[in-house]
Amino acid sequence: MDITLLDLQIYWWLLVSIIGALFVFMTFVQGGQTLLYTLAKSDVERDLLVNSLGRKWELTFTGLVMFGGALFAAFPLFYAVSFGGAYFVWMAILFCFIIQAVSYEYRKKPDNVYGERFYEILLYINGSLGIFLIGVALGTLFSGANFSVNDMNLSKWTTNYGGLEALLNPFNIAFGLMLVFLARVQGALYFLNSLDALEITQRVKAVVSSNFLIFLALFIYILVTILFQDGYVYDAKSGQVSIASMKFLHIFLELPLLLLSLIVGIVLLVYGVYIALFKESQKAIFFTGSGTVITVTILLFILGIHQSVFYPSLSDMQSSLTIQNSSGSYYTLSVMAIVSLLVPIVLGYIFAVWRSMDKTKLTIDEIQSDSHHY
Repeated sequence: MDITLLDLQIYWWLLVSIIGALFVFMTFVQGGQTLLYTLAKSDVERDLLVNSLGRKWELTFTGLVMFGGALFAAFPLFYAVSFGGAYFVWMAILFCFIIQAVSYEYRKKPDNVYGERFYEILLYINGSLGIFLIGVALGTLFSGANFSVNDMNLSKWTTNYGGLEALLNPFNIAFGLMLVFLARVQGALYFLNSLDALEITQRVKAVVSSNFLIFLALFIYILVTILFQDGYVYDAKSGQVSIASMKFLHIFLELPLLLLSLIVGIVLLVYGVYIALFKESQKAIFFTGSGTVITVTILLFILGIHQSVFYPSLSDMQSSLTIQNSSGSYYTLSVMAIVSLLVPIVLGYIFAVWRSMDKTKLTIDEIQSDSHHY
């Protein structure tokens, strides 16, 4: 059977959705960084938390680069419109991730003139502001942005705020906060799984319960809004964009497998929190992580199927971006599709390294005996 351009576009949108979902899960590192002064009550306990996260911090940065790279390669017009127009937002996100790398590198350097607390504040900024802004940016995939695209595919941002106007939309704000509190829950559960420090892990329950309740309220608001808001659709032949009532709800009703997958993802997420709080399980992050990946993948994937618009234009409806009008050529997508077959190998390597590093739980004694720790 011949593979059409639309087949490749859907395949790459699914791949982008999966990478984005994996990135959201890996923000447990950022979530953990915001808990350094909540879970740790002494300098040595903070050293333990930082070094536990230090084993994984590159994963989130790599995930963000892969997400942006996949969008650039498969859907270059979106990359040009969003990354070029929402300049201040993306530069702020980049800055937040640069200071994360600097913090892990210099926090324990000899003759540190700024002190450890300075770099711990930078880690907190990365884990809070950085993730919040990424959530706001992802929220605009549903709520839209202020841009226009002409017949030559040249884009123009129609405001002078470089994407910061997205902060005026309550949906985007809620989306950003939702990711922050999800990351904090995942970060706490990661510590529960990776540390051999009873004093710290005993404090995890209170952190998980309070942050999960806030996350759950925000998630319900986001999900209800997505299901019942008007969506943008396009005609496959003419490309004409129009508004469709409750577009995403209809997608789930027409494709029950997606709805079932979404429910499974949510159940896994809730179950992971449940066994952490009531069953004393240290493996909860594997359930919440799986649930997060499934749920986020589905929510991103529905943006690109059934003639949905995945980046609505608030300035000119007909400039809205779809997987058909923003993708690369057939040749580009087909060649990259072959290369993408290596992705499972990379993921398998990451899993193997993760398992090797976390095979033995990290202890305070191990950190104190290591002169090269973060």
